[in-house]
Amino acid sequence: MTKYLISFPSEAMVIPEGQFQAVADAAHAVIEEAKAAGVYVFGGGINEDVKPVRVAGDGKVERGTYPGHNVPNGGYTILELPSRDDAVEWAAKIAVACRCPQELREFQYDPAS
Repeated sequence: MTKYLISFPSEAMVIPEGQFQAVADAAHAVIEEAKAAGVYVFGGGINEDVKPVRVAGDGKVERGTYPGHNVPNGGYTILELPSRDDAVEWAAKIAVACRCPQELREFQYDPAS
């Protein structure tokens, strides 16, 4: 099966006042559904209070991302699914729960992962 990344940037998720808990509950329900279906690999949101760093092979740490690269933020879910059509269906479920369109990306096959 193929692993898919379903994600959205923080600025895409606009939650009307007083609706945060409803959105959180809906998003958690989709994740629980994915877990029950046996397709869930990982999910979570980037902690935007912690600044990104780059770590070199010698352990040197530099602040920030690669020049010209946007800082990833928002929410991410990785699911392992039998087809792209299945990935589109799950992305649609997450889009409804999070109230914003989702970006769908496919991981390349790696027999070691």
